[in-house]
Amino acid sequence: MKTYRVAVVGATGMVGRKMLQVLAERKFPVGELLPFASAKSAGKEIEWCGKKYTVIETTEENIKAAKAEIVIMSAGGAASGKFSPVFAAAGGIVIDNSAFWRMDKDVPLVVPEVNPEDAFNHPKGIIANPNCSTIQAMVALKPLNDAFGIKRVIYTTFQAVSGAGVKGYDDLDNGMKAYAEGRSDYELKKFPRPIAGNCLPEIDILLDNGYYKEEQKMIDETHKILHAPDMKVTATCVRVPVFYGHSESVNIEFEKPTTPEAVREVLAKAPGIVVVDDPANHVYPTALECADKDEVFVGRIRRDFTVDSGINMWIVADNIRKGAATNAVQIAQLLIERDCAR
Repeated sequence: MKTYRVAVVGATGMVGRKMLQVLAERKFPVGELLPFASAKSAGKEIEWCGKKYTVIETTEENIKAAKAEIVIMSAGGAASGKFSPVFAAAGGIVIDNSAFWRMDKDVPLVVPEVNPEDAFNHPKGIIANPNCSTIQAMVALKPLNDAFGIKRVIYTTFQAVSGAGVKGYDDLDNGMKAYAEGRSDYELKKFPRPIAGNCLPEIDILLDNGYYKEEQKMIDETHKILHAPDMKVTATCVRVPVFYGHSESVNIEFEKPTTPEAVREVLAKAPGIVVVDDPANHVYPTALECADKDEVFVGRIRRDFTVDSGINMWIVADNIRKGAATNAVQIAQLLIERDCAR
């Protein structure tokens, strides 16, 4: 079997570590692993598949010397904007998890179950991984759009603190410990207000149109991934006191008549979807049960009686796996299946 020189950039971070785990689980044909990170982590040792590797500092010189064929990057937008073109110029195909390249017209935005063919049109040598909340929504919406035509979507997301990185995770962890001890004097590292026992209806920066950037990402990325620029989409994104797993209440208005039964049938046959929908017996997806799984789970499928053909549903997925690491590795798998790595 052909093997590849694979760089993981941000290899010591929360998502980078999960990317390494998923590469191992999926037996990706790594001939040489090249773990990159910032100067702060450079020189550290990590272990992968029983072998120790020294973390490489992400510099132009080191990138050129590495000669990576596939680059999976989770190092933030600034690092991606600076270094992704360097990796590409050195002969690699970059799969980037940041928001930096997502809306670039020459960079495909890919969810493998949804728009796999887009991955093979990458003139800059860069493929973008969508926003975590967008990914799980797309896996569910694509087959429904194909079957019934989507006229309008309303997203309300309930997003885990791990989506904000280690500092977000720590804010919830420290807050829960302080709450249990009757203290309120703990330091917030990430969020503007306490997240323990609380919900914050703001994610990312506030835009001039009144939306937070996370909400605008979901709108714009839905249009791009589904190739549906005229689809009516709106979103409210909320950070909730959950460690892992994003949950979404999604309201859809369709062009064609449909029923909950028809929607369940379509979703049950769709790739990457698990239908968990027996609310009479308290059976529906939750973040706890979906943690560390790669599928997207859908339940609470029911009519919206305020429109002629409307459906409400509840969509849950692990934001670090399917919402980031797994989706990126799946894109890499698409490339090697056609031997499209440079």
